[in-house]
Amino acid sequence: MYFNSKNNFYHGIMFHQFHDNNFHKKSDGSIDKDDFYKIIKYIGRENILNADDFFNRFRQNKLDSKKVCFTFDDSIKCQYDIALPILEEFKIKSFFFIYTSIIEGEPDLLEVYRYFRFNYFKNINYFYDEFYKNLDKNLTEFFKKNEQIIKEKKLKFPFYSIEDIKFRLVRDELLNSEEYKSVMSKMFESKNFIPKDKYKNLFLNSEHLIELKKLGHLIGLHSHTHPMSLEKLTLDQQLNEYEKNINILSSILKINKNEIKFMSHPCGSYDSNTLKILNNLGIELGFKQLMTVEPEKGMKKINNSFLEIARQDHSQIMNMINK
Repeated sequence: MYFNSKNNFYHGIMFHQFHDNNFHKKSDGSIDKDDFYKIIKYIGRENILNADDFFNRFRQNKLDSKKVCFTFDDSIKCQYDIALPILEEFKIKSFFFIYTSIIEGEPDLLEVYRYFRFNYFKNINYFYDEFYKNLDKNLTEFFKKNEQIIKEKKLKFPFYSIEDIKFRLVRDELLNSEEYKSVMSKMFESKNFIPKDKYKNLFLNSEHLIELKKLGHLIGLHSHTHPMSLEKLTLDQQLNEYEKNINILSSILKINKNEIKFMSHPCGSYDSNTLKILNNLGIELGFKQLMTVEPEKGMKKINNSFLEIARQDHSQIMNMINK
């Protein structure tokens, strides 16, 4: 049974990566169609609300504690190819949270990097080893200095391995964005990997979004460029991220901007400025990426505000199923 004392409150179920036997190869945290069926069965179709129903009940303060909705982040095509047919089979209408720089041909390379890691190396640890060889940094000292942070992140994100956490710490804290891109570019060259050749199979386009809307799914905001740490941006930079996001989406979907009322925080990153911006844009429902209270963000309770609704990662549900 899915619901227990730790998740007995309404929330979203957060999906990212799916894999099959074709282009979409298995990667960290990815699930296949059989896993998706298992998750639906485990939660219970009767407990999964359509996105519009979840939103309307939320607005009316009529959401039961044991209700969830499905959410899909990051504008990635594996969701359309693998998850969407099953959603339609069960008549589950979901939220799709879209970042929009990909529509302009300039995607966040996070998914490209993921594809590269899992398709051009024997396993993920081979990738990590090769990545570290390209750095002129004292990693032993860095990891020792951040030993406590690594332990805390493992508790906060149990679905990541220690090596995953170390890599993300190097990527996000030790290196700046240009240093990281430079290392990855060198690795691309060493494997004769051309990122643009993969865009068509990795990312959603305007036609996909129009079809999702036609089918009754709800399209929401996820920033324009999908920054890893949006909260580190200035107020004006954050405003630009979400104004571009809402302008492009409303134009593609041929709707007024005020019809887009929902969003999710990219990488779970936001601050008080973000919440003010989203409120001013008329957003009425926002999802974070964790099922816990984050005091450092000023949270005092689960579902702390209408822009801080909890979500369960699908990998956590798979862990429950496989126990």
